[in-house]
Amino acid sequence: MNFVKTRLAASAAFILLGALPLSAADLRIGIKSEPSSLDPQFHVLVPNMQVTFAMFDPLVMMDSKLVPRPALAESWKPVSDTEWEFALRKDAKFSDGSPLTADDVVFTFDRIPNVPNSPTAFTLFTRQIAKVEAIDANTVRITTKQPYPLLITDLANLPIMSKAAASGPVAEGKTTVELNRGEGLIGSGPFKFVSWQKGADLVLERNPNYWGKPAEWDRVIYRPMTNPAARAAALLSGDIDMMEDPPTADLEQFKANPKLTIAQAPGTRIVYIALDQKGEPSPGIPGLDNNPLMDKRVREALSISIDRKAIAERVMGGVAVATGDLLPARMFGAVEARQAPPVVDTAKAKSLLAEAGYPDGFQITLGTPNGRYVNDVRIAQTVAAMWTRAGVKTEVAASAPPVFFKSRDNFEFSAYLAAWGNSTGEMSTTLRSLVGTRDPSKGSGTSNGGRYSNPELDALLDKASATMDDNARKALLQKADELVASDYGILPLHFEVPVWALSQGLTYEARADQYTLPQGVTTTK
Repeated sequence: MNFVKTRLAASAAFILLGALPLSAADLRIGIKSEPSSLDPQFHVLVPNMQVTFAMFDPLVMMDSKLVPRPALAESWKPVSDTEWEFALRKDAKFSDGSPLTADDVVFTFDRIPNVPNSPTAFTLFTRQIAKVEAIDANTVRITTKQPYPLLITDLANLPIMSKAAASGPVAEGKTTVELNRGEGLIGSGPFKFVSWQKGADLVLERNPNYWGKPAEWDRVIYRPMTNPAARAAALLSGDIDMMEDPPTADLEQFKANPKLTIAQAPGTRIVYIALDQKGEPSPGIPGLDNNPLMDKRVREALSISIDRKAIAERVMGGVAVATGDLLPARMFGAVEARQAPPVVDTAKAKSLLAEAGYPDGFQITLGTPNGRYVNDVRIAQTVAAMWTRAGVKTEVAASAPPVFFKSRDNFEFSAYLAAWGNSTGEMSTTLRSLVGTRDPSKGSGTSNGGRYSNPELDALLDKASATMDDNARKALLQKADELVASDYGILPLHFEVPVWALSQGLTYEARADQYTLPQGVTTTK
């Protein structure tokens, strides 16, 4: 079978795979979006994080159900309300054979705020950390600014780098550009870097110095294939062994195909629409000096004109759950009453627009990436038709993911479609990133491209972040969630249901965070 033993069949294949000899156990993965960078601290983005966690380990790693498990830290304990000590594995090594020490952990945390131009900064996960100290070679003490209940889950998002390999003359040590070339890209994970050419294959190989259970694969090839039909054709022809997000229209056929295996998990990624609530005028609304999106009535009109159930059923083929909340009910801080999607009421939407002073509506451009999320352009086009029906004449501006994120970060959209995958299982992370007042230096609003700002929300999040009692913290987060929802600060659409398709004989432990981790792919016995 091609995923157990692969052979070099033609010189064309030799060129495609970077002139490297094929090994006895290659795993070829068709991914829908390549990473924006290999710098493990540059961009909190699933395509980046999943590649990072193939090469790097954090102190604590989330399992497939978002439960924290020991990784480079074999144990930890609180020593006061604001101090935690972590015992590092004495057998942990980096891929170059050097031992992991507490100095590497300190270096990792010191580097995070110095990484320039991060589209979504990792300070989201370090905002409450006051100090990281090496007590001895194998013990790290982390001091938080206040009692902080999310420290352990935040640490699961922070891969540990090698101080010796990643140091350099500038503030961040090795720069993002250098790391993208593989310079200093030394981790302690199950695989190590071999080569990457942007737009082509990313090649990893098994790390012989890995402290944990060795992965099955000698070599992993991540192959970017933005078109889901192309990924499906490659899987069916045997050109790849695994693919992300099979075409929704073909999913039932895939499930019935004896040559394929399907892995599926409950998802936490919310697909949403962000609305510009600061620009005056707003860049994508022509002919108006003011910004109608600053009016809550307009935001409500846009929300209730969207038929979320129709999108989930018809556009997503049932591989989505329509919702009015930002996290599924099973997650900490979600609101049960918000799980059902808002009732569609186009007539009321028109009335609200007239009441707000726009009886004839207005024009708007809805931005979207093309190929980053499942059916993203089709979703945006469907929303545009629904908004147009309500009186807001909408055009869709679709662009490649790197272009889209750059435009978002430059605040070039009046409205845009995007998604956020929660890797902590708690509402505070989602709210802090998507609707917290934008201040990346404090880890707030790191993905808040609409620049929504509500001091009452910020105060609730700050209070929740210092509340150790779970019941009290949940109540605060639910109140914050209700506040944003009732203000229409952001418009949730649906939760993606993550799906993978694999060649027969392979299995994957499907992950709620939607990471495609090669170490989780195994052959059936």
